[in-house]
Amino acid sequence: MHKILRSVLCLCVLGGSASCVSLPYQRLDQATLSRTIPITPPGEPQFEHGHTNVVIDSIGWAFGIPSKLILLDRRVDNHHVGLKPEEALREYLAYNGLADVKIRINQYAPQREFRRLVRNKNVAWGWRYSLGILSCLYGTILPGRLFGGDNYNPYTDTISLYSDIPAIGLHEGGHAKDFSGRTLKGTYAFAYMLPVFALYVESRASSDAISYLYAQGSAAAEKEAYRILYPAMGTYVGGMFSAGLGPFSPWYYAGVIPGHILGRSKAAKVDDVRERRFPVPVIPEKKETPPIGEAFLTFSTNNTNRVNNN
Repeated sequence: MHKILRSVLCLCVLGGSASCVSLPYQRLDQATLSRTIPITPPGEPQFEHGHTNVVIDSIGWAFGIPSKLILLDRRVDNHHVGLKPEEALREYLAYNGLADVKIRINQYAPQREFRRLVRNKNVAWGWRYSLGILSCLYGTILPGRLFGGDNYNPYTDTISLYSDIPAIGLHEGGHAKDFSGRTLKGTYAFAYMLPVFALYVESRASSDAISYLYAQGSAAAEKEAYRILYPAMGTYVGGMFSAGLGPFSPWYYAGVIPGHILGRSKAAKVDDVRERRFPVPVIPEKKETPPIGEAFLTFSTNNTNRVNNN
């Protein structure tokens, strides 16, 4: 009986935290941001790529096999991110005005991340020099370049990508957008460490990514997002009931399997015929003002005509 209740609870939590399309799509309003201090030096590229290393990337691909099996997609943690995910994320960040977010594609750069941590005055120094340092140390000792794991680091405002899937990149972009709109970014990042609150944050990022794809009008991309982001959400739900054992616990899959079912169910309902649904700002027409000389000539001509008519 206890096992049945736990399974039902997993389903309820996943269903309640599942992402949904929000219309019209809301881009990040820069005017509402409380404090934004640029941390990227002038002239530094927003996107950086790691150098290809066949040995390291092959080992990383092998470490990513469990993730590939769990999400049923061989592109997960394949350490070969193509142009499609990069361009999708680039357009997303540009549309939301997130020009200061750093994107590291299959790159190991711990020294640069520590420098971004120091420069990121948007997060209070107490959080940066405690949890922020720990996050950088974690990425240094257990590098994603080897062990995978697409992620967004709020303490350095950095997205790290290792999967060749556009929806995953947009999901991480959703995290960057979410954190950018927060006043107490460090407190919000700390709260993310709590399992239940993490579901809320993950749901917001996935919902924004799916809503963006819906507004963009790409049915294929939206379907893919449902199929990959729902089971990914299920890993967080399953993790809550796996007693810290993760994929080694059968309860972990009580969240993952329903995630696959719900994701594919949502994808099956997506219309194949789509149009772009981004809100188009209405720009009022401006009457052209003639140059001073032309205006004077027009005024003189009009007066002459009036005299002649009289």
